[in-house]
Amino acid sequence: MKIIKIPFEGGALGRNKGCAQAPDKIIEALSSDTASEDSRVLRKEVFEARVEKNNFKKTNENVFSEVRKAGSGILVGGDHSITYSSFRASGCDGLVLFDAHPDLMPGTEIPSHEDFLRKLVEEKSADPKKVILFGIRSWHPSEMDFLKENEIKFFSMKDIFEFGVKNLTDTLMEMSRKFSRLYISIDIDAVDPAFAPGTGCCEAGGLSSREIIYVMQRMKHLKNLKFIDIAEVNSQKDRDGITVNLAAKIIREFAGIL
Repeated sequence: MKIIKIPFEGGALGRNKGCAQAPDKIIEALSSDTASEDSRVLRKEVFEARVEKNNFKKTNENVFSEVRKAGSGILVGGDHSITYSSFRASGCDGLVLFDAHPDLMPGTEIPSHEDFLRKLVEEKSADPKKVILFGIRSWHPSEMDFLKENEIKFFSMKDIFEFGVKNLTDTLMEMSRKFSRLYISIDIDAVDPAFAPGTGCCEAGGLSSREIIYVMQRMKHLKNLKFIDIAEVNSQKDRDGITVNLAAKIIREFAGIL
């Protein structure tokens, strides 16, 4: 498995300082020989995209180049703006995002963790009909307007609670397998802060750690899966390493897949 570290936090707009340290912390947590829950041992090659924190354009170019060269793998941020260049470079048509927020705010000049998805859609780098959001529970009215206007599919936490995570994972799987190449993006704040406090934007009422692991254990069987990224983990805000270790466990569950 190729793992690309992207230690960039400039896209967090100062709201998640320290998340650039997450890639090293997560890789460190992966250093043990612990197997996945289906008894696969992780064999990893670790690479790093060169980050220039005062040069957003050059950083995005470096991320694009590293991801394009990899062809498939797991990307570890950093803030969620890493998905902007990573998805564009991936050659994927389908994008499934696990997030507390839609990330569709009216844009800043650079792709940020609040608006990268809006930029991808507006620039036609992502087809809105091939984007799926899972776990959202906090949004600005303008973001909901954008979702509806562009017919972007989403499953809110209210939906997930009402219909059940297993049932909606079935639906998510059916929708995702129709894409030619699938990219999964995980903002760790999709998980409830009771289970993942080490992040910049804690929103109550999210997925449990067991639920996010369950969904990933299902989705890893999709034959079209090419890339996964994990973003917004912040070890400085963590408690007893539980967020870092959750991110590492999610990666470990993909052992032997990518």
